[in-house]
Parts: sequence; C-alpha cells; structure tokens
Amino acid sequence: MPKRTDLHSVLVIGSGPIVIGQAAEFDYSGTQALRVLKEEGIRVILVNSNPATIMTDPEFADATYVEPISPDVVAKIIAQEQPDAVLPTLGGQTALNTAIALDKQGVLAEHGVELIGANIDAIELGEDREKFKGVVERSGAESARSRIVNSMDEALAAAEDLGYPMVVRPSFTMGGLGSGLAHDEEDLRRIAGAGLHYSPTSEVLLEESILGWKEYELEMMRDANDNVVVVCSIENLDPVGVHTGDSITVAPAMTLTDREYQKMRDVAINVIREVGVDTGGCNIQFAVDPATGRVVVIEMNPRVSRSSALASKATGFAIAKIATKLAVGYTLDEIPNDITQKTPASFEPTLDYVVVKVPRFAFEKFPAADPTLTTTMKSVGEAMAIGRSFTEAMQKALRSLEQRDSEFAFPQLSAEQTEDLLAGMATPTTERIHQVQQAMHAGAALERVQEITGIDPWYLDQLQLINETAEALREAGDLTPTVLRAAKRHGFSDEQIGALRHMDPAVVRGVRHALGIRPVYKTVDTCAAEFEAFTPYHYSAYDREDEIASHDDPSVIILGSGPNRIGQGIEFDYSCVHATMALREAGYETVMINCNPETVSTDYDTSDRLYFEPLTLEDVLEVIAAEERTGGCWASTCSSAARRR
Repeated sequence: MPKRTDLHSVLVIGSGPIVIGQAAEFDYSGTQALRVLKEEGIRVILVNSNPATIMTDPEFADATYVEPISPDVVAKIIAQEQPDAVLPTLGGQTALNTAIALDKQGVLAEHGVELIGANIDAIELGEDREKFKGVVERSGAESARSRIVNSMDEALAAAEDLGYPMVVRPSFTMGGLGSGLAHDEEDLRRIAGAGLHYSPTSEVLLEESILGWKEYELEMMRDANDNVVVVCSIENLDPVGVHTGDSITVAPAMTLTDREYQKMRDVAINVIREVGVDTGGCNIQFAVDPATGRVVVIEMNPRVSRSSALASKATGFAIAKIATKLAVGYTLDEIPNDITQKTPASFEPTLDYVVVKVPRFAFEKFPAADPTLTTTMKSVGEAMAIGRSFTEAMQKALRSLEQRDSEFAFPQLSAEQTEDLLAGMATPTTERIHQVQQAMHAGAALERVQEITGIDPWYLDQLQLINETAEALREAGDLTPTVLRAAKRHGFSDEQIGALRHMDPAVVRGVRHALGIRPVYKTVDTCAAEFEAFTPYHYSAYDREDEIASHDDPSVIILGSGPNRIGQGIEFDYSCVHATMALREAGYETVMINCNPETVSTDYDTSDRLYFEPLTLEDVLEVIAAEERTGGCWASTCSSAARRR
C-alpha cells in the first residue's frame, strides 16, 4: 500500500534529557524519523528539551520546540500547530507515557490528532503488566506465575502465595526503574515501595523468580498488511537477574537450538499480532530454564529502545527509519534496503559475523554506589564490536570501553586468590566477566563456574579458549606467524600480546607488520554476502579478503568519542556529525571510526565510510593504513577523547 495522503504534518516527541536507561539511542532513532518524514514531504514538528542532540538542530524539523516533555506543554504545542498525527514510539518511555497521558486527558480527540507508530490499545497491552500477561496466554505462550498489586498490603499478601525470592516489575517505567529481586519481606517493602512510587499507574507486577535462567530478546517489526520480520536475536551472557542494558549481550543468539529458536520466533510473532503493533517495531524478552527448557515471556516494549539501536547497528537494518515509514503507510515489502538496494525490508537480516555489546559503568565516580547489578539499569553507556568469532568480538568490545584494565589479563594466581574470585563472582558486578576469565585461567573447573554464575557453558568454553590462546602465546619459543595470527584472530591486542611476551606493544606491532599480519575489513551487508553491499560499513578481521572499495577523492578520518560516560556524552556525537556535514560540503569524503551503537555518527549513511572499531592507537592506525592503501586520507578529530589519542 502506498504512503498515506492524509498526513500533512506530524509531531514527533523526543526523549528529553539523557538519563541512565534512556540516552543517545533516542537521538539516533528520532533523527532518523525526522529525516524520513521530511523526505516524504510531511511537515515535521519536534518537541524535545535536550539541546545537545542532533535532532534539535533547526534543519531537522520544520518547527522545533525546545520545551519540557510534559502532557501540559505538548498539549499547548498541539493546540498551536494542529498536527495530523503524533509519533511517540521513537522517543523512549518519556514520549510513550506522554502520549498515553494526552489520550487520557482527551487532548488528541479534542484536536483530531491521530497516534501513529502504535495505538493506545497496543501501548497499554504491551506496557501494562496484567494485560500483557493475558496477551501471552492468548498467544499460546507462558508467563512466569505472577500477581499485580497496587498497594503494599496487596504486595505482602501476594508474597504468601508466590514465595521468596520474587521479581518486582513496575508498569510503565524505563530502564527497570523501581524493579528488583526481593529475597525477604524487608526487600519487598523497599523495592515494591519504590516501584509503586515510580509507576505512573501505581502498579507493580510481582512474579516468581526465574533468577539464573537464560535470557533472550527478539527485535520485531510488523506492518499494516500483517507482514512480520525478526530483525535480530540477542542473547544475554548474564542469566536473568541482570538488566539487559547492564549485561554483555551477543547477536545473533549463540546457544539456542534451531527448534528452540523457531519456537521463540513463533511466540514472538503471535505476541506482536495479539498486541496489535501494526505499523512499527518492538522487542520481546524471553527466559529459558536451562534445566527443563521451559520458555516464558518476560516483557515487551512496543517502541524502539536501546536494544533496537543495538540491533540496527548489528544488522544494518535501519529499525527507526523503517518504523517511521511503516507509520506513514508503507509496508515492509515496499521499503527498499539501502545497503543492498535489491532486497526489501521484508527480508530478514542474516549475520555471518558475531556482535558483542559490553556496557560501560561509572561507579568510580560514585564510590558509595552499590556496584551490584540487578534488574534496574546502572550502565551509563555501551560499546559494540563486530568479529568473525565470539572471541574476537568479545575482546574488541572490551578494549572499546576505554577504561583501565578493561581488557582480559592473565596473571598467575594462588589457590587462595582463585577461591576469592569464585566467591566474588556469585554476585553479579561489573567485574564478574574478569573474575570468571581469571578464575578459569587459574584452573577453576568450568562446571563449578557455571554452577556459581549461571553463565551458559558455551560462553565459558569460549573464555577458556581465550585463556588457552594466551598460554600458547606466553609459552611459544618464538613469536611465529602461526602463533601471532591465531592470537589476532581471537581478538588479542598488541598490548595484550606485549604483556604476555614481555615486549613493548610497538615492538609487537613492528613484528606483526614485518610478517604481513594485518587486518582486512569486511562489510556489514544484512544478507551474509548474498547480495552486494552498496553502503561502506566495515569491521576488521584477521581474514583474507578485503572488502573496502578503492576511492580517489581526498578523505578525512573523524575519530568518534566512543561509549557514553559521565562527562562525555551525546554532545560529542553532535560535533562528529556536524564535522561530517561540514567536510562533505567542502568536498571531502568522510570516514568515521566509532564503537558506540547508540549514536547518529554510527549510522551507515552519516559518513562516506564507517568503521565500527575500537578507538585505540592500534585499531585507528590499521584503519588509516587501510584507507591509504585504497585511496588516501588526512586525519581529523573532534572530541576530547579523540585528542587524547
């Protein structure tokens, strides 16, 4: 079906200031929405209060209101602008809650304004815990045993039925705000009290504990003709109990059998149809009991999210852009894939690589903060890496964090130190992945580590493979091409190799270059190389074939600012994008290097070439070498972190 002809102006609601749980990913999704709407000839009105975003630049909307995102303020804007529709699904939970409030207050009906992207019934079915439980049951799936409560007395009564521990999940909140795991009545009073306070509807779901189960997420899209695609499957390395935003996540899912995946896929399709998301995207989270294989649906977000941004960058499938096109009337089969220029958006992406996302925390800024990871998000940013294997992507992601000691180390530990690590990893913290890796390097049995942490044995085996590669490096008599190439294929940096070999990293780099061991750059193409990719979106690998096209025009490399952190956030993505725009106007090709999946700068069409790579000396030098052998470049920087490099 063609684009709707009755939509002449659309109000897009942004997400407001950056907070933990709602950050740069909504500037990315909102900016895509604004661009799509303007390209379709629709007048765009934007309300957002964050001046550091790309989307609040004057050229992105026809009318921009830098105002608080509250129902009263947005109601005044609607009265002033008289839009035909409101698009709230790309501005996070803030936008969604505002749209619901406007509907309940009768503002939308009074002005004849339609909600597009998701209707109120779909939003409430997805966000209201009790209603969503009914959706799951009608879809032929199972939820965890649960009770909805609206007061502390009801919560205490429900605890007698469900027993401890139990999971507390408030309705209509973001980033797991007000949620947690209650082990006793004291915990329940504290966590449920907060949940009742933060929930706009004073509603909290109490459910049986599925702590320790494996957690997965499917990114979905559906159009008005009932076409449904699964954009990406994502697996949490941490078991249930750690918020997805605080967990290391992997795409595609690694430890599902095909039968399990197909079952999960069928459930997700039934759920998105039952909820009624008919012009946009959503994500649905699942838990799987590793002992019995029992699958339960945890929750659903009927909007784009941080996971949506991750899935977009992991696959090259522009979720926010396509969701906006669906909202104005197109169907998936009518929307072309920009990367292949031959396949429509109804083709599900296929990955021939592995993507790993690692969260970045800022507990060092707040020494009194509790570093324990729970169902409430605490990370302030994240880094993503792409590799030909899990080990390669994992190690690249860790060094992308730009934090001291973020890379794996391989010290010789005593039995007592190993036991301390095993005791420490029982509680999820930011250090757990390093505790697991070092304990196994020191000889801790995989089975014991799995029992303590609940991490799937496949991932533990992969960490052990990294340890074994490190020992092969340490014990090798000479740094032969075979040993060195194996280490690089498992993601080891020159610095790690230098530490293991007692060599300066620059010397390691010199040896590597002398032996001709250099990375090539592969292309993210959405289709596992079935069709040619026309968008240069690259990642490094110690493979054979280089997929960078030759280029003749002078180019400038722009170093991005890496993962968001306290003191360095979305404002540097803003400056990087503007640097790209200015350089293009001056006649230069632009080359972006960045590892932050939440940003506009890592969109595949922001620059002429995008390298999704760690911002380290080694990785940047290799990109420069690749650019020089295929054309030429002059390096430029536009952030404080870039200057330090």
